[in-house]
Amino acid sequence: MQRLRLPLRLLHLSAVLLLGVLLGGLVALLERLGHTRLSALRQQLSRWFMACLCRALPVQVRISGQAPQQPMLWVSNHVSWLDIPLLGRLAPLAFLAKSEVRQWPLLGWLASKAGTLFIRRGGNETAVINRQLSAHLQQQQHLLLFPEGSTTDGSYLRTFHPRLLASAIDSGAPIQPVAIRYRRNGQACRLSPFVDDDELLSHLVRLLASATVEVDIQLLEPLCSENASRDELARRSRELIARALSADVPEVEHSTDPSVQPRSQADSRQAGLALQAQHTNQ
Repeated sequence: MQRLRLPLRLLHLSAVLLLGVLLGGLVALLERLGHTRLSALRQQLSRWFMACLCRALPVQVRISGQAPQQPMLWVSNHVSWLDIPLLGRLAPLAFLAKSEVRQWPLLGWLASKAGTLFIRRGGNETAVINRQLSAHLQQQQHLLLFPEGSTTDGSYLRTFHPRLLASAIDSGAPIQPVAIRYRRNGQACRLSPFVDDDELLSHLVRLLASATVEVDIQLLEPLCSENASRDELARRSRELIARALSADVPEVEHSTDPSVQPRSQADSRQAGLALQAQHTNQ
C-alpha cells in the first residue's frame, strides 16, 4: 500500500483541484453577471473547497478553542502553504497573501477567485490595503493575515508587522490569534515547512509521499482592538501565540544563544528530504 500512497493521493488531489476549477469558473461567471452577494457566496464556496482540499492531504488535525461567530481579524504564525486550507476550513475567511502567490500555477488563480487580496512586499500599498481590509471587516466578514510576512520552519517566530492591524482598529473588529504547528511522531515536523526558494510542486510531492502529519491548531483568546494601538495588538498577539507554542518556539526575536537559534532553512529541507526517504523505504 505504501507504494500506492503517492499515486492514490495524487489522484484524489487532482479530483479536488478539478472541483476547484469548476467552482472558480462559477465565481468568474457570477462576477461577469454582477451577482449582488458574491463576496459572501465566494467565502462559503472557498470554505467548502478548503475542507475538500484538506481531506486530500495527509494531515490529521486537532483543534482547540472555538471559532468566533462575529467577524474578526485572524492573525496566525506562518509555516507553510498548508496553513491556508487548514485555517480556511474553519470559517468563511478571506486571505491576504504576498503577490507572488498570484503567479502560482492554478492555485494562484484559485486564490484570486476565492477573494484573496494580494500585496507586494516592500510596496507602498499599505494604506490602500488597510482600507480594503477595514471595509471587508465592516461587512461582517472574517479576514486572515500572517503578520510575520513570511514563513518560518516553525522553530521560531518572526516579528509581527503591525501596519496591517490598523484595519481592526478602524473597523472595531477584535483580533483572533491562532497558533499552528506541525508534528510527526510527537516531534516538530521538518517536512511541512515551506520556506525560502522551495518549489510548490516538489514540496507537495514530498508531502504526499510521506506519512500523515499531525497538525495542532489553537484558537486563542480574542483581543479587543478598541483603544489599542496597532503596535500593542501586534505585540500582544505575538505573545499569545508564542506562549501557545512555547514547547517549540522560543519567545525571542533574535538571540546569540545557540540553543534558541532557528534552524537554517537548508537544514530543514535536508531533514525533510531524509524524512521522505525514510517513509518511502518503509
